[in-house]
Amino acid sequence: MCEALSCPLALRSPIGRDGWSQPAGSAKTDTRSLPTGKSLQWTERQKKQLVESLNGVFKETTVVVVARNAGLTVSQMQNLRKQMKQVGASVKVTKNRLAKIALEGTDASAIVPLLRGPTVLAYSGDPIAAPKVAADFAKGHEKFVILGGAMGKTALDQNGVKALAALPSLDELRARLIGLIQAPATKIAQVVNAPATKVARVVAAYAKKGEAA
Repeated sequence: MCEALSCPLALRSPIGRDGWSQPAGSAKTDTRSLPTGKSLQWTERQKKQLVESLNGVFKETTVVVVARNAGLTVSQMQNLRKQMKQVGASVKVTKNRLAKIALEGTDASAIVPLLRGPTVLAYSGDPIAAPKVAADFAKGHEKFVILGGAMGKTALDQNGVKALAALPSLDELRARLIGLIQAPATKIAQVVNAPATKVARVVAAYAKKGEAA
């Protein structure tokens, strides 16, 4: 008789509706962990697609944050994804081995040493968005620990990520710039729309200041 693991007949037990087969005599085995040949090929294809997708992300993104997931619940991860999405950032949870392959030839390859154990990747085109959300999330979730990251070719440690998080976001900077631009524009409009005599007085006042200087 052949060994249970080497005998072809032992692997040819009935296949369930989900397409996974179960070895004979192992009723407690999780059938989902035993793919058929076709399913194995599809899994390899999916891995290749995932690596290609991640490679594109790492090439196009501005900043990547790596954090350790020490046991976040599904609800907590959904909340993190929601917060990231609101600022135009994204979250990826993938196998470190695949992420390392995807990082080859990209600026973000500096994060490779951080990919150990269960990790979460957060990234964004805005260099402040992902770090800011990650840092805020870490404050309320001790099981989410920031390890570091990369901004372009620059490697970031924990303090580097936190320093980025402390800066105003691009949206906040735009709002401040608009505020600076709009304030003088409003004053100019008020002067232009004023009666000619008032405009003349303003011009005369500035002329006197110039002479005094």
